[in-house]
Amino acid sequence: MDRTREVDVVVVGAGQAGLSAAHHLRRAGFAPDRGFVVFDHSPGPGGAWQFRWPTLTYGKLHGMHALPGMKLTGADPARPSSEVIPEYFAAYERAFDLRVRRPVDVRAVLDGPGGRLRVETSEGTWTARALINATGTWERPFWPRYPGQETFRGRQLHTAQYTGPEEFAGRRVVVVGGGASGTQHLLEIAPYAAATTWVTRHPPVFREEPFDENARRAAVALVEERVRRGLPPRSVVSVTGLPLTDAVRRGLKDGVLDRWPMFERITPDGVRWADGRHVTADVILWATGFRAVLAHLAPLGLREPGGGIRMDGTRAVADPRIHLVGYGPSASTVGANRAGRAAVREIRRLLAGEEPAVAA
Repeated sequence: MDRTREVDVVVVGAGQAGLSAAHHLRRAGFAPDRGFVVFDHSPGPGGAWQFRWPTLTYGKLHGMHALPGMKLTGADPARPSSEVIPEYFAAYERAFDLRVRRPVDVRAVLDGPGGRLRVETSEGTWTARALINATGTWERPFWPRYPGQETFRGRQLHTAQYTGPEEFAGRRVVVVGGGASGTQHLLEIAPYAAATTWVTRHPPVFREEPFDENARRAAVALVEERVRRGLPPRSVVSVTGLPLTDAVRRGLKDGVLDRWPMFERITPDGVRWADGRHVTADVILWATGFRAVLAHLAPLGLREPGGGIRMDGTRAVADPRIHLVGYGPSASTVGANRAGRAAVREIRRLLAGEEPAVAA
């Protein structure tokens, strides 16, 4: 017979944000399995990194920030990030005795008795006084819809299904999306493909100047303003622009990164623009990003009319028991670390019966 177990804090997700939060809970005196518990849907450590394509090597990562209290040192830049980061996360979980429970699905979070949260999982039911949500976006790839999409006779796939450039050998490939993944895919695929075409909704912006602390803060502030208004967050990358690396410079010079505006419709053998231009394609690769995984929080009614969750710092304005880390302005490795610390600080205030702090 299933029994309900109690903890002070439930952490959902064990990627960068979830492990940061668990570390700070540990430091604040919460004991694993009694004071807090961490649930992770994935089969092993590493968060979304364990699912990245093999050609995304550790040396290609932009700004992978160390978890609090333990640096990642000595990693071979030629090794796949899908190996390096999971090994690092696994060592981190052991070093700080975080006791992540996996694979566990968190199915629903509801109001429970006595002001507690009822957390229904594949491992049974738990109640908690607060919850830190760190579920990220990887399991919710965004697929845009365009007229004629169902008629396309070739292959359509998303970044989440990308395994490397070799499978595109001799194929005519349309890559859709103006983010870092889109450019990385193009640069990898071009030497193998018969032809590539890059399509984006907006002209790409390449950043030559260094992304220093002031620039980072300005970018985060733009994303934070949206979540304060209850709007779905944009990615930090969408407001920072794309770094102009040596590989990107070569792609621009060679024409691989010549960008076309968004097509009007998809045809059985390619894509067509309103002016009649047509590109024949065997593959459409949608590098169109991801959306936050938040369906398990739906019973709490946190969403605003604008479609997002109104936030004050990491705290959901509609329910101070809920904190979102790795969401919106904290959706970066350094942002996730800071959000984990901030969420734990606010939860300590909540459990002590103090008024929540107002984010600056």
